[in-house]
Amino acid sequence: MSQSGEQPDVGEQPGLDGPPLARTSLDRAAHHRRDEDWLASAWKSGLVVIIDVAKGGRALVTGRAQGSPRLVLVAADAAPEGERLFLGIDPAGVPIFAVDAPLPEAGAAEALTLREIGHRLDPRDAGILTTAAALGNWHASHRFSPRNGEPTTVIEAGWSRVDAGGQQMWPRTDPAMIVLVHDGRPGEQGCCLLGHNAAWPEVGGVRRFSCLAGYVEPGESAEAAVVREVREEVGVRLSSLQYEGSQSWPYPGSLMLGFTAVADRDQAITVDPEEIDEARWFSRADITRMIAGDYVEPESGVRMNLPMRSSIAFYLVERWLGDFRR
Repeated sequence: MSQSGEQPDVGEQPGLDGPPLARTSLDRAAHHRRDEDWLASAWKSGLVVIIDVAKGGRALVTGRAQGSPRLVLVAADAAPEGERLFLGIDPAGVPIFAVDAPLPEAGAAEALTLREIGHRLDPRDAGILTTAAALGNWHASHRFSPRNGEPTTVIEAGWSRVDAGGQQMWPRTDPAMIVLVHDGRPGEQGCCLLGHNAAWPEVGGVRRFSCLAGYVEPGESAEAAVVREVREEVGVRLSSLQYEGSQSWPYPGSLMLGFTAVADRDQAITVDPEEIDEARWFSRADITRMIAGDYVEPESGVRMNLPMRSSIAFYLVERWLGDFRR
C-alpha cells in the first residue's frame, strides 16, 4: 500500500531495497497493445532501446565510469529496422519501444548486458532493459509454432505471436526458486550454506559460490521446490523457510522466487555431483571478505567469490548479512 493508503500505481515497487531487477517505474500500459493507431503515433513520439539479443542481450550504456549509467535511447527515426516491441510508458509520459538489432557505433557508449549493469541502472532503465531482454529472448526462440512448426508473426505490439492458422501464443515465464540457507544464528559466527555449480568454470583462479536454486516442477509449489532442491542438491533438511522477493532473470526466461531458510549446520552435506561439486558453510565474516574480493579458503588456498550484483542471489546474501560490519 502507498503512504496514502491507496493501492500502488502499475509501476510502483516496494522500494529501492528490493531485488535489483524488480525495480521499475515503467507503466506497461497493456491496454494500448492492440491499438494500432495509438501505437503508430506513440512510435513517432517515443524512444527506442536497441537490444542485440543474439549477442547476449547487449544494449548501449553511457556514464558508467562517472557513476551514473544510463541506457542509450534513440528517437524512432534513428532506430534500425525490426519488430517494434512496445515496452510501456515512462514516468515522463514517453512511450518506450525496443528493437532487436545489432548495436550501432555510439562513441563513448558501452555495450553491456543486464547481468553487468542492471543493478546500477535507475528504476526506469532497469525496467526497460529487463523487459526488453525478456521479451526479446522469447521472440528469438518462438519464430515457429511449437504446436505445428509453422512460422509465426508478431502481433499485439510484441506481446503475442500468431501462426497462419490464427493460433496465438504469448510470452511465458519459467518459475524457479532460489534459497539462501542459513543457521539462524546472529552476529559474526552466523553461517550460510552456499554451493558451487558443477558447470561453472573457475575464472582467473576464482571459484564462485551461490545460493541453491532450481526450477519449480509441474504440480509443485515454490515452497515444496525449495525443500526438494535443497534436499536433492546438498542432502540438508530445512526447519523453516521464508519468501523474500522475486525478480526476472531473462536467461532465457525465468522468474526467480527468492527465499531464505533455516537449517541445522551440524547436518552432513551430501552433494549431487551432477549439480553441485562443492557446498560449504560460510560465516558472515567470510561473506564480507568475499564481497570485498579478498577471501581465500584457508585449507585449499583457492579464492572464492559471490555471483554478480544484479542477481537475486547477491541480494539474498546481502539481506542475510544485514548490518554486519563491512
